Amino acid sequence: MQPRTPLLLCVLLSQVLLLTSAEDLDCTPGFQQKVFHINQPAQFIEDQAVLNLTFSDCEGNSKVHYEVSSPYFKVNHDGSLVALKNVTAVGKTLFVHARSPHAEDMAELVIVGGKDIQGSLQVVDSDRPEGSRFRLTGKGVDQEPKGIFRINENTGSVSVTRTLDREAIATYQLFVETTDVNGKTLEGPVPLEVIVIDQNDNRPIFREGPYIGHVMEGSPTGTTVMRMTAFDADDPATDNALLRYNIRQQTPDKPSPNMFYIDPEKGDIVTVVSPALLDRETLENPKYELIIEAQDMAGLDVGLTGTATATIMIDDKNDHSPKFTKKEFQATVEEGAVGVIVNLTVEDKDDPATGAWRAAYTIINGNPGQSFEIHTNPQTNEGMLSVVKPLDYEISAFHTLLIKVENEDPLVPDVSYGPSSTATVHITVLDVNEGPVFYPDPMTVTRQENISVGSVLLTVNATDPDSLQHQTIRYSIYKDPAGWLNINPINGTVDTTAVLDRESPFVHNSVYTALFLAIDSGNPPATGTGTLLITLEDVNDNAPVIYPTVAEVCDDAKNLSVVILGASDKDLHPNTDPFKFEIHKQAVPDKVWKISKINNTHALVSLLQNLNKANYHLPIVVTDSGKPPMTNITDLRVQVCSCKNSKVDCNAAGTLHFSATSVLLVSLFSLACL
Repeated sequence: MQPRTPLLLCVLLSQVLLLTSAEDLDCTPGFQQKVFHINQPAQFIEDQAVLNLTFSDCEGNSKVHYEVSSPYFKVNHDGSLVALKNVTAVGKTLFVHARSPHAEDMAELVIVGGKDIQGSLQVVDSDRPEGSRFRLTGKGVDQEPKGIFRINENTGSVSVTRTLDREAIATYQLFVETTDVNGKTLEGPVPLEVIVIDQNDNRPIFREGPYIGHVMEGSPTGTTVMRMTAFDADDPATDNALLRYNIRQQTPDKPSPNMFYIDPEKGDIVTVVSPALLDRETLENPKYELIIEAQDMAGLDVGLTGTATATIMIDDKNDHSPKFTKKEFQATVEEGAVGVIVNLTVEDKDDPATGAWRAAYTIINGNPGQSFEIHTNPQTNEGMLSVVKPLDYEISAFHTLLIKVENEDPLVPDVSYGPSSTATVHITVLDVNEGPVFYPDPMTVTRQENISVGSVLLTVNATDPDSLQHQTIRYSIYKDPAGWLNINPINGTVDTTAVLDRESPFVHNSVYTALFLAIDSGNPPATGTGTLLITLEDVNDNAPVIYPTVAEVCDDAKNLSVVILGASDKDLHPNTDPFKFEIHKQAVPDKVWKISKINNTHALVSLLQNLNKANYHLPIVVTDSGKPPMTNITDLRVQVCSCKNSKVDCNAAGTLHFSATSVLLVSLFSLACL
């Protein structure tokens, strides 16, 4: 059903905190009297003045805006309080809020004899049926939060039961309807919107901290550093949330107490001093802390405030070049040594641990052999000059280097590297008694392995690098594993003291290695080491040997093969295979055994007839291909065993732990591996 009667609600709840200033003792902005007492009359008459209020902003401004907490009164521009209608009960206390461009205040009106009333409105239905009742529903009545509003079912008066908070709920949507005595709806529901009028009860809050800004040193005046904004929970459509910003404090206050300015409306912090005052190297502290205040009520004194700290860092730029602390540096180093010989120190006024401070060193002259390098110590910024290739006193006893230093970051355009960015380093090389040096090293000779004892191999030669000292040199053997050599300590002649053997375990890949010492006459003496590599040529001095040397065979074997023999020789070709295998004819009968060549290194031994169980010794003759050849005779032991029903019995023939078949397989395997 559509409503026939328009409904109106105006709820005004206001509380203002007045901040006054005692700076002006002659004039105090605001109401001259804070509390007024009014006797409750029988009735307040419409348009009749109740009392006069005196308000001054100490600026002579007559444009004052007044608000009264009761909808039954208003304050005229002349400060007179008048009733808007004939009314009896207005409550015990009223508040008058006055505001001008320069001041704001609140006065309390105490109604002597008045009665406390709730904020209310009257719902009117001119043609409501007799005996009907009003009913109120909606959020704040029978929906959460419940019980905030209530209605007099007979008069239609809607009232508030407790204090409202606009920041929690700004509007309430209620519904009014009329019912009969049984609760049946007669008319409605009619919507009733309750709007909670804001009061300034929330301070501005800076919610996005910490606030840290950076500005480059030497920045022009007006450079924006950062922006700071606060939040006010009050109604943004009113001055209760209209914020203004200002700087309350700057720490430190040097070189100017006003290094920065904040835009009162936007919150932008900018520099206001000349670029010369933003010199990081001359500042007492390159970090500034500003106490920023946000004040609502458009910054009026009565506004609520909130503060936050802004930290501003003055960032460094590379406006100072590094300078050596001295024009010349001295260093000494022993010849042959490597490592750091001197640390070059520099000064740089820029911010440490930045590219504008970190030094980069370069050797620009005096290092043709690349014997020197220079690196930066990351902790101290010093230049560590090092020798990376050993120096020789006899070649040059002095070196002079020219060193340049720059920053990692480029300098700003108006700064350049001057004479102080280069330095000279004088290096003195100290003479050290150096050991003699063999030449060549290693020394090499080639000889046959069977040369006679006392044969001269070579004469070693070592020279002393300390040519200016004219020292004598003596020679000795340092390492001769087989004990084959001797050296003359005066002239360095090396001869043999034993027969050289290429097959010795001290020879590797036909090369024998010996070490010699050359010792000078210095004090203390210095020693040099030389290596001799003797390549031994092979001589046919080793006879071949056969394997295996034992075999088994069954007494009734159908296959009369006994064993496959292989031969090996320690010598090298052509003093090894092909080998010649034979059975010593004078030791065994010709019609019992037979040996046949398989290849250059293997032969097959077989029987020509079955033999009784026994142990037999067969002399095998093997000869290599050397000139002259070498021959070896080896006894092959053959055990003939009884083999019946897959059982091998060799007891009667003696104790041997492997069969002829096993020997044959082993021999074949050896053949396959060759």
